[in-house]
Amino acid sequence: MDNIDAFLARANAGEVEIILDLSRLLSRCLHDTPTGVDRVEMAYARQFQKLLPERLAFAAVHPSGTYGRLPRNAVARFLDETEQRWASGRRLPRWKRYLRAIRTLILLFPRSVPSQDKAPRYYIQPSPNHLYRSAVVEAKLRRERASFICLIHDLIPIDFPEYARPGGADRHIERMATLARHAQVLVANSAATAESMRRFLVGQQRTPPVIPILLGTDDKGAAAPLTPPTPKTPYFLIVGTIEPRKNHILLLNIWRRMIELYGNDATPHLIVAGRRGWENEHVVDMLERTTGIHDHVQELGRSSDEELAALIREARALLLPSFAEGFGMPVAEALAAGTPVICSDLPALREVGGDIPDYIDPLDGIAWMTAIRDYATDNSPRRTSQMRRLRELNLPTWESHIRGVIKVMTDLDRLEC
Repeated sequence: MDNIDAFLARANAGEVEIILDLSRLLSRCLHDTPTGVDRVEMAYARQFQKLLPERLAFAAVHPSGTYGRLPRNAVARFLDETEQRWASGRRLPRWKRYLRAIRTLILLFPRSVPSQDKAPRYYIQPSPNHLYRSAVVEAKLRRERASFICLIHDLIPIDFPEYARPGGADRHIERMATLARHAQVLVANSAATAESMRRFLVGQQRTPPVIPILLGTDDKGAAAPLTPPTPKTPYFLIVGTIEPRKNHILLLNIWRRMIELYGNDATPHLIVAGRRGWENEHVVDMLERTTGIHDHVQELGRSSDEELAALIREARALLLPSFAEGFGMPVAEALAAGTPVICSDLPALREVGGDIPDYIDPLDGIAWMTAIRDYATDNSPRRTSQMRRLRELNLPTWESHIRGVIKVMTDLDRLEC
């Protein structure tokens, strides 16, 4: 039995207590479609549930501001209902969604923290929720008397403040400063994120160790067939919130240019899957007012998990021309589905995709247009080559990621600053 299995055996015997923070999912109970951070917190919950079926404890900072433990049975129902809601994507009337959310918030109102016995406690937080409120984090850790381990998704608002919401950089600095003050160890979703965090920690009073562990990738199995309105083919897909760093504007200009140069019949189609975010006026203007691309560009604001899986699986390629990424979940999900990827040449995306995707500078519009036209051609040598490389795909699973987090717990005494 290795150290990880021995640690899990101790936890299942009650000799160690693991507490998982679900603040993010609880705060999103009104929403029918998940963000990437939502998916990560759900994956943590499901994997830790599987490893510690009777002993995993749940906690949250409730939207009311109250902190405490969550009843295990109510959490199990909440997770099931949330996954079902994501999968179906069925949009309920607003009043029904509010009633559902009120019921959830009542059933999951925090209970008191039990007094600590001799078992050491480990508090795991997979989201950045409420981290900008350092006093709240300090208070919950004081009540729990637990070692604090937190997952870092990215430092993009700090490294690239021009891509953040107004005030986003300052708030993210507060989050990272809270982690510097209170965390025993930090888990980063990639080596690129870990390096950014280490740069931030220079000059901080405390410098907790930062351990990179690549996120897992969901195996969604065979995607359901696409239902009407079925996209015109061949089509390419970009997935993600419409915000400046995702560089949607590059693709929209490429599509307009291809239509001008090659005509409607020779131009493939583009599906833009993701909600509208912030600082995106130029993209929205093109989507709504550039009539020349309307027959070739389809915007899908919200898609269920089943719809998105089908869209990914049947796309000619996933496109991700981002200027900055902490991990690149769409790249991992597309490759796992057997769909080729054309993406920006960023360190985090190379960590995820390895030698499989085609990497292009996000400013090189000519190279992007050339690649898209190549991939749109039947029996494209370039696409065929990537399909061959896909046979060597070996992405981390969520189980391997969580076991990596558990290894961090077993090594905590050695890792602590």
